[in-house]
Amino acid sequence: MTTSKKSYQERLLNVIPGGAHTYSRGFDQFPGNAPEIMVRGKGATSFDANNKAYLDYGMALRAVNIGYAQDEIDDAAIAQIKAGNNLTRASMIELEAAELLVELIDSFDMVKFTKNGSTAVSAAVKLARAYTGKDQVLRCHDHPFFSYDDWFIGSTAIQKGIPQAIIELTTSFPYNDVARLEAILSQEADKIACLVMEPCTTHEPAPSKYFEGKTFLHDVAFLCKKHNVVFILDEMITGFRWDLKGAQHYYQITPDLSTFGKAMANGYSVAAVGGKREIMSLGSIEKAGQERLFLLSTTHGAEMSGLGAFVATVNYLKQHNVIEHIWRYGRKFIAVFNECARAQGVEDFVEAGGFACSPYYLTKDANGEMSLAFRTLFAQEMVKQGVLMPWVALCYQHDEKALAQTKTALLHTFAVYKKALTSGIDAYLESDAIKPVFRQYN
Repeated sequence: MTTSKKSYQERLLNVIPGGAHTYSRGFDQFPGNAPEIMVRGKGATSFDANNKAYLDYGMALRAVNIGYAQDEIDDAAIAQIKAGNNLTRASMIELEAAELLVELIDSFDMVKFTKNGSTAVSAAVKLARAYTGKDQVLRCHDHPFFSYDDWFIGSTAIQKGIPQAIIELTTSFPYNDVARLEAILSQEADKIACLVMEPCTTHEPAPSKYFEGKTFLHDVAFLCKKHNVVFILDEMITGFRWDLKGAQHYYQITPDLSTFGKAMANGYSVAAVGGKREIMSLGSIEKAGQERLFLLSTTHGAEMSGLGAFVATVNYLKQHNVIEHIWRYGRKFIAVFNECARAQGVEDFVEAGGFACSPYYLTKDANGEMSLAFRTLFAQEMVKQGVLMPWVALCYQHDEKALAQTKTALLHTFAVYKKALTSGIDAYLESDAIKPVFRQYN
């Protein structure tokens, strides 16, 4: 083990490509004064290697919706660890978790667990291809990430290492543009196996073209059914935040397949793909003579500690009305954020908005253009005030004390922001600007 005086960032980059195991945790996604490494978390607070505390709005890339190191969740996971954690046959908690999720999610007849969202969404794509006999994938290009697998990454700016034949199998459509979707499906439906999208990210689904009182999501479901395209709804972010039963319940929409992960186990590694029995059962083995589909086969896919945490998380969400709390806090957060911007005279350049359960903030330069440099400045000044806010992910442990600390940090940050708008950002920005994850060159 090294004992050199290299920085944590240097040590990370020396042994881990990119310095972390998801690019969203990379050093190029944070201001230069952000902690290089974290040691622990509790509630809505995380601690760096010097034991400095930060009010955390990153919440493990939205994977934690109750709070770090919540005793009830950890105790359930530890109980499963002590029961063996990974047995030779299917485990009791595996059955309990599967029955719970099928009961909970209205569109689920069957479910398959795995360890990350990428694997779950790619499994859904494979199911769709097997079910339809078609190869192409149609994905929403307004939604930022579905999988690290080639079928998705090949449709981004980062195509190195991906065969051209794979790149050509994925096309995209814009969110809330039913006319464009209709045009694509009318021309290419005989090739398209599935449509992959999130229910929403920052904007509400538009009113339906076909159904009074319904939404764009209902139009998508209708068009997919009309053209024999499997409708896959990715609920990695919306699941267990918009509603206990997912955004699909919130919007009263029924996909053919859907995927969940992140907040479903309060930070433990659990993801799932599920949906209609006629599609999911293609991965079954009990039907003699049926051609086999090798769906998901992972040694640790049903690791007992994670599934124990999932069951405990669902129970906690129900008992403490966690999702209702997140919506309430989010409304207050957006109001406070924008109130502070107005107080410092920068409301035309920085603002919070979006869904109260999953707010966003925008940063603009003096010309009113979206700016990563000013986003970096914002994050830099918030770090100085002990607040990590690379994005806004809320949890049950964000409370009135956290909101008060946030308000103090915002007032300071917006004061600096105003100076940078007037005098130029170079005098205030202390590191390189944050970069997009999906860029062709480092």
